[in-house]
Amino acid sequence: MMAIAAAVAFGLALLFDLTDATLGDEITAGTLTTLGLLLVALHLAGVGTGARSWNWRRRR
Repeated sequence: MMAIAAAVAFGLALLFDLTDATLGDEITAGTLTTLGLLLVALHLAGVGTGARSWNWRRRR
């Protein structure tokens, strides 16, 4: 789920960069890129993947 959110953030950052648009002074393409990198890092750390430690056991 975090990877999908990161892809959306990167897509918005690209769109804002291509159109030179901003959402105020605080949210720019650089801000969205940083958000995307944070979400990718969280995804790679396993946050939001849905895998739990008790799911790794095999049930017969």
